[in-house]
Amino acid sequence: MIDTLTIKTTKANHSRLAETDITDLPFGKIFTDHMFVADFEDGEWKNFEILPYGPIPMSPAISALHYGQTIFEGMKAYKQADGSVSVFRADKNFARFNKSAARMAMATIPEEVFMQGIAALIDIDRAWVPDEENYSLYIRPTMFATDPFLGVRPSATYKFVVLTNPSAPYYSKPLKVKIETRYTRAADGGVGAAKTGGNYSGSMLPTLEAQAKGFDQLIWTDSKTNTFVEESGAANLMFVINGKIVTPEVRETILDGVTRDTIIHLAKSMGIEVEERRVLIQEVLDNIENGSLTEAFAVGTAATVTQISEISYEGKAYVLTDPATRTVSTSIAKKLNDIRYGVTADEFGWNWTV
Repeated sequence: MIDTLTIKTTKANHSRLAETDITDLPFGKIFTDHMFVADFEDGEWKNFEILPYGPIPMSPAISALHYGQTIFEGMKAYKQADGSVSVFRADKNFARFNKSAARMAMATIPEEVFMQGIAALIDIDRAWVPDEENYSLYIRPTMFATDPFLGVRPSATYKFVVLTNPSAPYYSKPLKVKIETRYTRAADGGVGAAKTGGNYSGSMLPTLEAQAKGFDQLIWTDSKTNTFVEESGAANLMFVINGKIVTPEVRETILDGVTRDTIIHLAKSMGIEVEERRVLIQEVLDNIENGSLTEAFAVGTAATVTQISEISYEGKAYVLTDPATRTVSTSIAKKLNDIRYGVTADEFGWNWTV
C-alpha cells in the first residue's frame, strides 16, 4: 500500500508493557502505549498523529455526546508462526466502517487514513502483540462527532481514533442463552446494520436482566413479530441442522459480520453446505427436540466461534449436544485459527502483514 500520510509521532516516555501480565487480560481494559488520532475539519482529514494513550480534550457540547453520532469497528492482529504480525481482513472492516459512517450521516474516511493509521500504530506497539495461543491484539477504530453545538444536525467535524489492547479469549465456556421477545435490538428502517453506539447501549438492560436469571447472553428476535431469530448478543448466530450450516441472512437489522462472512467462506471451501435465510424460533426449537440441530454457536471478532450449550424460550430450556462432540464448528474454527496465526497458507489473502 502506498503511504500517502505524514504521521507525526510522539512516543510515550515509559512503556507499561513490562508491568502488564499478558496472561491475565480482562477484555478491553488494558491498552497499549499509544493511539492514532486524526481530525476531519473544513471538509478534509488532517492532523495525523500517534500519541501516548490517554485522555482527549473535548467540549461537553460535542454532538456525539448528545445525539449519538459515533461509530466503531472491531478487528484483530495476530502474531504469526514466523514472528511477523498480520491484521485479519482489514479491508472488510474498512468497508463496513464507511458503511456505518454513511448510515449515521458522518464523514467517510479514506482508505489510506484507516489502513496507514492502524499500520503505524501496530508498528510502534508491536511488542504488545501476544504470543500466547488464542490471544491477539484487539484493534478498535472509532469516530465521533465533535461540533460543540446543541442542534440536531450532522456534525461538520469528526475525530478518528484507533486504540489497541492485548486480548485473551473473550468467552471461556459455552453459553446459556435466552431468546428475547420483549426487547429488540434493531427495527426495520433503523441502524441495526451499523456499528453505532446506540445499538449496544440499548442492549444493556435486557442483557443484565437475563444475566440476573442465570443466562450468559440473549438471542435477539425481529421487532415486528418476535418469531425470527437474528443475532446472539453482539455476535452473529449459526446453527448446524442435518449437517448444514443455517444462519440468519444479513438484512438492515443484522450486522454484516466479518467473522460471519469468514466462516461461510471457510465452510464452503470445506464442502459444508451453508444456507443464509430467515430462521424461525420454532424451527430452531423443533430441530433441537428431534435431534436435527446438533450445533449452535455465536461468531464475531471478540467471540470468534463460541459454542452455545443451552437455549431457553418462554421458561423452557432446550439443551444441545455436548460442545466437545461438535465437528462442524470446531473444524471450521481450527482452520480459521490456523490461517489467522500463519500456521497454514492463507489461500484467501485475508492476512495483511504490518
